[in-house]
Amino acid sequence: MSGIPKGDSSKGAKLFKQRCKQCHTIEQGGGNGVGPNLHGLFGRKTGQVEGFNYTEANKSKGITWSEETLFEYLEKPKAYIPGTKMAFAGIKKKNERADLIAYLHEASQ
Repeated sequence: MSGIPKGDSSKGAKLFKQRCKQCHTIEQGGGNGVGPNLHGLFGRKTGQVEGFNYTEANKSKGITWSEETLFEYLEKPKAYIPGTKMAFAGIKKKNERADLIAYLHEASQ
């Protein structure tokens, strides 16, 4: 992961619980909430979770989720995908984003 600090998945788990869990599930077979289930996130294109009603902006973004794309997206989701309905403002601190990505990578496989 070039330019991305090494993340701590245990810190990322706490961040997920505090900032993501109210809208997203991550376990395999978990349902969609306000946001889509995040299981299998890495390697998936934007707007592809079955049964989730994405905005056209999200469906047409056409990127594949990776550490790099998530690192940029999580800083300012609305700037990365203009028109997304995700209300989350983002995570400014690089280390916190790296921690969350480490957790997502571990928990979403």
